[in-house]
Amino acid sequence: MKLGNVTLLCRYKWHMNRLLIVLPLLLLLSAFIIDSKRPVIYVVGDSTVQNSDGNGTNEYWGWGTLLKAHLDTTRISLHNHAKAGTSTRTFMSDGRWDKVLAQLKPGDFVLIQFGHNDQAAINDSARAKGTLKGIGEDTVHIFNLKTRQPEIVHTYGWYLNKYIKEAKEKGAIPIVCSLVPRNKWKGDKVDREIEYVNWAEEVTKASGTFFINLNQLIVNQWEQQGKDAIKKFFPVDGTHTNLAGATENANAVAEGLAALKDCPLKGYLK
Repeated sequence: MKLGNVTLLCRYKWHMNRLLIVLPLLLLLSAFIIDSKRPVIYVVGDSTVQNSDGNGTNEYWGWGTLLKAHLDTTRISLHNHAKAGTSTRTFMSDGRWDKVLAQLKPGDFVLIQFGHNDQAAINDSARAKGTLKGIGEDTVHIFNLKTRQPEIVHTYGWYLNKYIKEAKEKGAIPIVCSLVPRNKWKGDKVDREIEYVNWAEEVTKASGTFFINLNQLIVNQWEQQGKDAIKKFFPVDGTHTNLAGATENANAVAEGLAALKDCPLKGYLK
């Protein structure tokens, strides 16, 4: 082979090697650009929304990530930030909400569901996550026995309204869900923890925000199936569902989204 041909062949191989290195990077960059332009659903909430217990079991699931089954994920992404043990108050004070806010862009959505842990103790050395009842401007000043820091605690509704306001300021669309019911019955009727359902609805109405009465949607299903049939969803306790129960809850969320009037998120449902 002539020297010139050898040189050309070496150059060809060199360029091909560079292309093999650069092409995957270009494809990755392209995917990132496309993904960054797509709207995102940010899910915030407690253990009833969080994906799983992290131990690979089937006994402790939330509905958040399971909502993906109802979405056209080629056009929209879902990021589940829900965390077990959090309330409207501690999801903020732990810095989790700030991380969501830092990523929010116009056209994104925020699905919000709290209420179970808001009923816990306001101040103790173990949990200190409860909020004041109601939706008003009431406050209590405490020295937090868990964090060892002073803190002003507000009402459940005050915190909900803060999520809504700050999401809207980012150009995102908040959607509030009432808390999912526990497996607690009075005769053949589910105990709905109606105060928190009503407070969530009142806050959203006052702020002109989308609201899904998830509690009522699930209660309707349960009461049709009956108390004995629902037991299979709660192998550990009366609050945390297994995968089957969480899937049913995710189905109810999708049903609620589909029924929302003038909500852009409906266009991304399968």
